[in-house]
Amino acid sequence: MQQDDLKKFLTDFSGERLALLQRHEAAARVVSHYDFNNTYQYVIAREETHLSWLESALVEVGAALPQTTLPLPSPDAPAGKKGEVAVYRDILAGDAKFLGAFVARWRDRVASVSHARHRTMLGVVLGESLEHQRLFEQAAAGFEDVLGRRSGGVARVGAVLPDRWQE
Repeated sequence: MQQDDLKKFLTDFSGERLALLQRHEAAARVVSHYDFNNTYQYVIAREETHLSWLESALVEVGAALPQTTLPLPSPDAPAGKKGEVAVYRDILAGDAKFLGAFVARWRDRVASVSHARHRTMLGVVLGESLEHQRLFEQAAAGFEDVLGRRSGGVARVGAVLPDRWQE
């Protein structure tokens, strides 16, 4: 793979990865169920790490992190009782679907990258994307303990606040 080809490849890949991150940030704003929102926060943190890796790779080939290249619909606030598991099913299932499509679109192309370090990094991003897909599928199925079980059988109470900072 020539330098210009690698530059385009990394730019296109990064643009799609950024679109997924932005979709997940939008979803986190409307998914107020505490456990599901924690899942989004975990996924977003890893995706920010992926983007920092991609940005470093892009700088190495003389490019900058692009704008998104894959417009994904932002989820609408769900109708129904706040905190109810089923209310968020469509948003979570949609995010699982988008991640699966991302991996399917890039898996074979990543395998053809001749730059070993970049190929390995891209493979890790795809592998973690599959893990995030699994987390969203579990949450969409109504499994609340996606990131771990509560100890002592403590009841679930509360929801995520609509604004990050409240005074």
